[in-house]
Amino acid sequence: MSLGMEATKVAKTYNGNSVLRDCSYSFRPPGVYILTGPNGCGKSTFLRIAALIEQPDSGTIGFFSDDKRVDADLRLKRKITLVLPKVGVFNTSVFKNVAYGLTIRGIGKQETEEKVKKVLEFVQLSHKTRQNALTLSSGETQRLGIARALVMGPDILFLDEPTASVDQKNSRIIEEILLKMKQESGPTVIMTTHDQSQAKRLADTLLVIRDGVLAAEKGPK
Repeated sequence: MSLGMEATKVAKTYNGNSVLRDCSYSFRPPGVYILTGPNGCGKSTFLRIAALIEQPDSGTIGFFSDDKRVDADLRLKRKITLVLPKVGVFNTSVFKNVAYGLTIRGIGKQETEEKVKKVLEFVQLSHKTRQNALTLSSGETQRLGIARALVMGPDILFLDEPTASVDQKNSRIIEEILLKMKQESGPTVIMTTHDQSQAKRLADTLLVIRDGVLAAEKGPK
């Protein structure tokens, strides 16, 4: 199933402060959608709502496959994944961290090993396979988080500031990963960033939130 997503008049208020008030947009596969805006404008809030982690006060998030609405059930939730800026890891190897989601879904050992090996190569962490994940740098940890998401084969990958507090080398590698995903017809990416130059480098569609409203700055390439 190749998913599209429709946000319709999404609004959210915290402690009487209106963060989002009219966010509507149709996200159609494939491609990279980059969401920008000033600090505190609601980028991360919108991403959490879109990823079904948080509920809007009003408005709706709908998912579609072949223009038919998809129920927000477990099957759908397994096809969308959110990677946060601070990735939590288990006190075990990089391999076992990436394999965890497959293991709890009952995927066989051989298939798990093949998928984990492939995704670690993709995020350039093959040389860290047996290393304890807690010893990774912040940039490597962020790439580990992306690997854990990709190994599950999502249709939509939500990334919240994936290069925030990441050194230049790892930031460059993460951008390479995103561009390679696009070249290989990977998942649709919906990502927030405060880095305008990065947004322009990566975006097929550039979006901005201003005064609680979502608008397109640049359409598909």
